[in-house]
Amino acid sequence: QVQLVESGGGLVQAGGSLRLSCAASGRAFSGYNMAWFRQAPGKDREFVAAIRYSDGDTNYADSVKGRFTISRDKARNTVYLQMNSLKPEDTAIYYCKADHSRIANLSLWGQGTQVTVSS
Repeated sequence: QVQLVESGGGLVQAGGSLRLSCAASGRAFSGYNMAWFRQAPGKDREFVAAIRYSDGDTNYADSVKGRFTISRDKARNTVYLQMNSLKPEDTAIYYCKADHSRIANLSLWGQGTQVTVSS
């Protein structure tokens, strides 16, 4: 059973930085496209960033472009989200998601990690 475990959340002042990690544990974990989503109180969950398994291609929500960077370490089965120049509107629970690149409807979610940005 593969599990995703996020870490790295916390409280930071506006303009600060945090790095989130999403580690996959369990049986061999490969072939998954990875993404980060977030959900603020009272709002729907929204896409933040993604990285493709095959070639490492990335894409970002317009709201985080130029400030956030997604990366992965395949050897460690870990995906990162480096968040710089944080704003109060970045406050949310951040979730990691894995979608298998070849098997339809095979997806996993992590439990989430809270990020709070104070003004």
